Amino acid sequence: MSLSVAMKAARGALQANATSTGVVSRNIAGVNDPAYSRKIASLVTTDGPVRVVISRASDTLLFDKTIHSTSELAGRTEILRGLQSLEDTVGDTEEGRSVSAKISAVKTALANAAGQPNDINLAKAAVAAAKDLARTLNQASATVQKVRLDADQDIAKSVETINDLLGQFDKANKAVVLGTATGADISDALDNRDKILAQLSQEIGIHTSVRAGNDMAIYADNGAPLFDRGARTVTFAPTTAFGAGTTGNAVLIDGIRVTGNGSMMPLQAGRIVGLMTVRDEAAVTYQKQLDAIAGGLINAFAETDKNSATGTALAGLFTNAGNATLPTVNTGLASSIQVNAKADPELGGNPYTLRDGGMNAGAQYTYNDTNAASYADHLRALQSALGAERPFATDSELPASASLLTAAGASASWLEATRKGASKRVEDESAFLDRASTALSNATGVNRDDEVATMLELEKSYAASAKLLATVNAMLQTLLDAVR
Repeated sequence: MSLSVAMKAARGALQANATSTGVVSRNIAGVNDPAYSRKIASLVTTDGPVRVVISRASDTLLFDKTIHSTSELAGRTEILRGLQSLEDTVGDTEEGRSVSAKISAVKTALANAAGQPNDINLAKAAVAAAKDLARTLNQASATVQKVRLDADQDIAKSVETINDLLGQFDKANKAVVLGTATGADISDALDNRDKILAQLSQEIGIHTSVRAGNDMAIYADNGAPLFDRGARTVTFAPTTAFGAGTTGNAVLIDGIRVTGNGSMMPLQAGRIVGLMTVRDEAAVTYQKQLDAIAGGLINAFAETDKNSATGTALAGLFTNAGNATLPTVNTGLASSIQVNAKADPELGGNPYTLRDGGMNAGAQYTYNDTNAASYADHLRALQSALGAERPFATDSELPASASLLTAAGASASWLEATRKGASKRVEDESAFLDRASTALSNATGVNRDDEVATMLELEKSYAASAKLLATVNAMLQTLLDAVR
């Protein structure tokens, strides 16, 4: 080997060593970054000088499983969070804040008043218990609609995040494609692109397709394109206020509906799906239960025409926003149910109307014709009506036939069972994501000990190359001295 060839070999080794050392340094710097993939410096020896090609550790299958699990977990977490907010309307069963507990309190107050029908304080206590029950239903309904509104607003934020991430992905993808075409190191650009995909998968379920030149396309889990040589537009029109009958808007991709019953192929996972489930399913079902119970209360305490079995029944102790007529549908009743002002002493009413009747005009609605102090028949009749079974719609998830107290208990049980189911699914998906993330980290992450060991090897290689360079330099110096 000539001295010039040896000199070139030593210099090439030093350059390769410097590049490899830089790669190891990058790996050590990225050891705590979950989005960082281990970089690999490979020596390529061809007819020309030694070159270093930088690649990165990757596992497409594990990465796909991880982002899929991320989408599933994000959606299920939102469902659990929404159900937990709804469950605040029930509270601790020992505190007696639930609708069931309030109905039980009204039942007890009616029994006490029937035992001593001439006691004005017991009559007032029964009316107060009824007001507390109505207020609890009002508050529960307000909570449900707030949960729906919050979910709707979070959907809008999620859509905004998706569009922003798609814009970032466009730049990242172009960097990868350009680097591939020019032969540049694209390992960091690939990491950045995968990081954006991981963030995007939290908002919406996705899958990807890599094409020639490392160009990538992104599709939602229902097949709708999100990015194909350009970002697609995701839109959503937020709702400003929610009521029991309000239907929220759908999410659109390129103008095509991808959520809700009107979608031909709805999205399957991601925060958006979880939020939609809370807004349009769980909260709506719970609202139907509250409305059905409120409607049952209004009808159970109605005043009926004592002179006719077919006479008109009018609202008694409980009304729909003060209306004397009985409601024909239950929608929105939990938010509008209130105690009849004719019986409310705080509004100038007479609590004895609960005993005697007469909350509505007409002698046919007054049951205690003689104004007897010991009259308790109507109070007992209200007790019986409160405990009587009545039908409930199947879409409310309540028993087909049950008393109001049983229905209220069934509503709380349904909510708790649904929350527990959601919690179990979150735990299961969290465990799966943890395993998938660990496996991906083991396959593509950085092990500090391994990198330190590689650095030591590179130091030895550097020392050997430096020694060779020094030896060649000494030989050249000797040769020059001889020529002089």
